[in-house]
Amino acid sequence: MLSCIERSERITDMGNPPRDESAARRSNVFRRRPAVGSAPDAPATRRTRYVERGHLVRAPRETSVADAEAFVEGAQGRTALLLYPRPSPEDVDELAAAWHLHPLLVEDLHHAGQRPKLERYGDTLFLVVRSAWYVDAAEDVDFAEFHILVRPHAVAVFCQDGRWIDGHDADDASGAADRGDQTLLDDEQLLDHGPEAIVYRLLDAIVDGYVPVLRGLEIDKEQIERQVFSGDAGVTERIYRLSQEVIDLRQATAGLTEVLRLLRQGFERYGIPAPLQTYLQDVADHLSRVDTQVVELRESLTQILTVNGTLVAQRQNEDMKKISGWAAILFAPTLIGAIYGMNFENMPELSWTFGYPLAIGAMVAFALVLYLIFKRQKWM
Repeated sequence: MLSCIERSERITDMGNPPRDESAARRSNVFRRRPAVGSAPDAPATRRTRYVERGHLVRAPRETSVADAEAFVEGAQGRTALLLYPRPSPEDVDELAAAWHLHPLLVEDLHHAGQRPKLERYGDTLFLVVRSAWYVDAAEDVDFAEFHILVRPHAVAVFCQDGRWIDGHDADDASGAADRGDQTLLDDEQLLDHGPEAIVYRLLDAIVDGYVPVLRGLEIDKEQIERQVFSGDAGVTERIYRLSQEVIDLRQATAGLTEVLRLLRQGFERYGIPAPLQTYLQDVADHLSRVDTQVVELRESLTQILTVNGTLVAQRQNEDMKKISGWAAILFAPTLIGAIYGMNFENMPELSWTFGYPLAIGAMVAFALVLYLIFKRQKWM
C-alpha cells in the first residue's frame, strides 16, 4: 500500500492564471473533507526524511522544521521531505513561520475541501491533489486530499484527511507508512534531480491509485446492467449513487490533468531536467488514459439510466393496458345492470320469465368476448 505521501503530486509550476480566492475556498465538491485539525485529540505527527545527492540520509527522531532547514543549507545537493500524516493548525503555523509563507497560502493550508490546483507564491509552489480508493464493502469511492508545498531543496506534504491511499488511518503504527516512504524515495537516480522528483513520484502514485477504483466501478456498472434488464425496482437509486461517485472521480482526474498541464508549461521557464520531463510525460499519459475511462464510464451510466427509464415506461405502459382492459371488461356488465336498475314502468323484460337469466348471460358473454379480444391483442 502507498502512503499518504504517495498520494500527493509532482511539482513544477509555470505561469498560473490568477485565481478567485473566495471562490476557491467556497468550493466543496468532494465529500468527506474535514478541515485541518478537525480531530484535535489526534496526535500531531511529522516524519522527516533527508536526501543527499540522491541517497536517503537518516534524520534525527525529533527534528524540527528549523533543523530541516539547517540540513539543506549545510551543503549542496540536499533535500528535506516533511510528511504530515495528520496535520494540526500548530503544524501549519510552525511551517508558515519557518518558510515565511504567504498569508493566503497559509489560509489554504488551514482549510481542506479544495479542488485540485497549482499556484506559485514566490519560490514556493503549492499543489492540491486528491487520491481515491474503492471501498468494496460499501460499493463506494473515498477521497483523500493532499496539500503539497515545494520550494528549493524542500518538500512538505499535508494529508488533510488523515488517511492513507488505502483508507487506513494515517497514524497507523504498523509500519505501512514507513514502507510507503521507502517506495517514494527508492529511486536514487531520480532523487538526484531535487525536490521536483519527489513530487513527481507522488503524482505517479496518485494516478496509479485511480486504476483499481475504475476497476471496482466497472464491476458495479456490469452488475447494474444485469439489474436493469431483470426489472429490479431498486436499480435506479444505485445508478444515481454510482453516477455521483463517477462525477467525483472525474472532478479529481480533470483537476489533476490541469495541474500536470501547468507543470509541463513551466519546463523551460524553471529549467526542469530532461529526465524529470520524461517522467512527468509518462504520468500525464497514464492520467490521460484514466481520464478517458472515467468519461466513458460516465457516458455508459447515462445510457444505462436512459435504458432503465425506457424499460420502466414500457412496464408502466403494460400495466396501464391491463388496467384499461379490465376496466372495459367490467364496463359491459355494469352498463347492462345500470339499464335494468332504472326502474321504468314500461320495461317488458322485468316481467319476462327469462329476463333475469338473459341479462346475466349477456353480462358474462360481453365480458368473455372482451377478455378474448384483449388477450389476442396481448393486453392481458
